[in-house]
Amino acid sequence: MRNFELINPVKIHFGKDTIAKLTQELPPNANIMLLYGGGSIKENGVYEQVTEALKNFDYIEFGGIPANPEYEILMDALTIIKSEKIDFLLAVGGGSVIDGVKFLSAAALYEGEEPWDILAKAIRTDVGMPFGTVLTLPATGTEMNSGSVISRREIGQKLAMGGPGLFPKFSILDPSVVASIPKNQLANGITDAYTHVMEQYMTYPIGADLQDRFAESVMNSLVATAPKVMDNPADYTSAANFMWCCTMALNGLLQKGVPTDWAVHAIGHELTALYGIDHARTLAIIAPRHYHHFLESKKEKLAQYGERVWNITEGTLEERARMAITKTEEFFESLDIPTHLSDYIDDCEGTAEKVSETLRERGWIALGEHKTVTPEAVKVIVEGSY
Repeated sequence: MRNFELINPVKIHFGKDTIAKLTQELPPNANIMLLYGGGSIKENGVYEQVTEALKNFDYIEFGGIPANPEYEILMDALTIIKSEKIDFLLAVGGGSVIDGVKFLSAAALYEGEEPWDILAKAIRTDVGMPFGTVLTLPATGTEMNSGSVISRREIGQKLAMGGPGLFPKFSILDPSVVASIPKNQLANGITDAYTHVMEQYMTYPIGADLQDRFAESVMNSLVATAPKVMDNPADYTSAANFMWCCTMALNGLLQKGVPTDWAVHAIGHELTALYGIDHARTLAIIAPRHYHHFLESKKEKLAQYGERVWNITEGTLEERARMAITKTEEFFESLDIPTHLSDYIDDCEGTAEKVSETLRERGWIALGEHKTVTPEAVKVIVEGSY
């Protein structure tokens, strides 16, 4: 294993009725902004629980943060944060709301003229405005990490940002909220978390057996839990396992000491920016084609994954690797997640060229664990996804 440092300062409250713990986590004299999305929290009881916990605090609300958090809307929130002298942010929602709040945490203290530069110039945030989260949609793991992805529709970009200043001070995870999540969003969450694990695992062997088995255990648990939570999201045990898998998939633990890929995400982000396809679904479109294209360099880990997650034990190394990719695609399809671009848009023509050229223009000449995912490779991978 490689040398590494593991720092994760996020305090987690996990379990039933934990939203009430907001009263002990929020700074008593803070001027708080409560941020949320499209209003589902007002239908599932979360808003009522949060505002009850906030009744003795000074706070204002900002709703309407969309999926794929939009820069222009966040800038409206930033204006209010500055005019009202807000000093603590509370995100109540899924990954989009939390990612949006992370951007606001950075932008509120940013001294430059254009906050978009935080993303466009990959400016690391060492100190941000403090914030906490109440998770309502398990998927991204953002409740326990310091990364964020923001969209800017007017220029067709979706970019990542991060830094040690963007860890939440605390995150509250009550699996009871899963009961009210629509099935398509549950499927997205499972797919997103599963692909997060694969990005940190599906590279090449380096002898990090425990790290491999950490990753495999999360994938095994998601495979076992997926049909249960899809069938009955109100089952607390299934909901709790699902929620914790999503958090563990991207809280920093799995990637320590091992090579990682992340090319699937980079390509997928461009499909979301172009067509507005749900993030998780872009990952399901790209991942199988990506693994087929780089079969030669990934076949050992693919075969290991096939044996330990899908019980594939027969055939040559390459045959087992190919079967593992097929099982992965079948898993996504079992969640009603189509795995071809043509399932989402009518005309795919030119998409591969657009994605490849965009990554080239951004200076991403080579992605992946071996830096072999060139713009030319991206073009082939995206074409194969049609």
